[in-house]
Parts: sequence; C-alpha cells; structure tokens
Amino acid sequence: MSNTRTNKEKLYDVIKKPIITEKSMMATTLGKYTFEVNKNATKVEIAQAVELAFPGRKVKKVQTIYMPSHEKRMGTKFGRTDSSKKAIVTVEGDPIEELTAM
Repeated sequence: MSNTRTNKEKLYDVIKKPIITEKSMMATTLGKYTFEVNKNATKVEIAQAVELAFPGRKVKKVQTIYMPSHEKRMGTKFGRTDSSKKAIVTVEGDPIEELTAM
C-alpha cells in the first residue's frame, strides 16, 4: 500500500489557522479573510482549500505574504521565531460566519 495522499487531503493541510487581529477583522466587512498557510502552498491551492473548507463561497482573489522569522529574547536567552506565510483571501458572496463570530 502506498503512502500517496489524495488532493483533497493535501488541501486540508494548506490552511493552518485564521489570523484574528483588529486589522483583519475590519477587513472582513470587505470580504477579505486572513489565514496562516503552509509555506509551500501556491495561490491556486489556497483558493481551493478555502472553497473546500467553506462550501458555497467563491474565492475572487488571493494575496500571499511571506513572514520572516524575528529575533526574540526570553530573559538572557536569545532565539528566533518560526517564519511563516499568510494569505489574504477575498471571498465573493455571503460572509464566513465562523470567523466573524470570534
């Protein structure tokens, strides 16, 4: 038996979590939602993952931003945060209630 995963299973791993900030919540009135996504995900995969996670929504536009790691200090120790990638997804149609209710 091979370990190949279906395309649908890969799409579930694209979106890690929504980013809930004051700025991102104001953008929801314009139909823009911000998610932390897998660093290797393409814009097409992100659009497919959002449409799969929230049925009945059509993705109009995807903007991606690479977030580099930052130096962080805990007491006298220095370290770095993980780098990440975030996507701002513009959705047509009804708003996503699951995110706006938070």
